[in-house]
Amino acid sequence: MPSSSTSMGRVVFFEDRNFQGRSYESSSDCADMSSFLSRCQSCKVERGCFMVYDRTNYTGNQFFLKRGEYSDYQSMMGMSDCIKSCRMIPMHRGQHRMKIHEKENFGGQSHELTEDCDNVMERFCMSNCMSCQVMDGQWLMYEQPSFRGRMMYMKPGEYRSFSSMGMSSNRFMSMRRIMDSYY
Repeated sequence: MPSSSTSMGRVVFFEDRNFQGRSYESSSDCADMSSFLSRCQSCKVERGCFMVYDRTNYTGNQFFLKRGEYSDYQSMMGMSDCIKSCRMIPMHRGQHRMKIHEKENFGGQSHELTEDCDNVMERFCMSNCMSCQVMDGQWLMYEQPSFRGRMMYMKPGEYRSFSSMGMSSNRFMSMRRIMDSYY
């Protein structure tokens, strides 16, 4: 039986590169970091995993951070701006299940995943993945095969249209489970 734990993560954000300047520590979601720091250009993830966003309210480009040090994530991740919001990813132990669909609103071909998929086109002969249902676990979905390109964090729920979620591309070509080994 799947189980989720709300084991607390911990991340420390710094205004400048190389962990310099003022800092802000977080163990939860933060929709707008500007009330704590004027900018954020480096961070240390001490426990857990986080998604960081280059816009407030969990919008814009997303990047996955696991335990480690990120002394200059703008150059490491290709971010054009600094971190503006962050979301803690709860640890999940148990099965991961997702159903992907070729078209929006769960149309076209569909396939259920319980493992990572590095190329939807090769594995399922699907030219698009434009909607999904996440039943168990958390997932990262990527615009390009082999876990490359822009990514999006998916928690359990229904996602009828990726384009309506603010993605520049309305499809994903690879997906990876967020495993407890990242924590």
